[in-house]
Amino acid sequence: MSTHERLTHIDEAGAARMVDVSAKDVTARTARATGRVLVAPRVVELLRGVGVPKGDALATARIAGIMGAKRTCPT
Repeated sequence: MSTHERLTHIDEAGAARMVDVSAKDVTARTARATGRVLVAPRVVELLRGVGVPKGDALATARIAGIMGAKRTCPT
């Protein structure tokens, strides 16, 4: 495989590696992700109620998602 056919972010062993992209033009991109987490009914009960000792886990997850999204958008 020639150099130009390889993915630049993958090394010869197939491991992901950092690549300097500072010379690239800034472009607008959109991404969408979905996921599913399968848990036992008891876990759902705890998340919907007040059973999580450290507080509201779903609110914390929402905040983390919003913070993550804000860090991907240019200001």
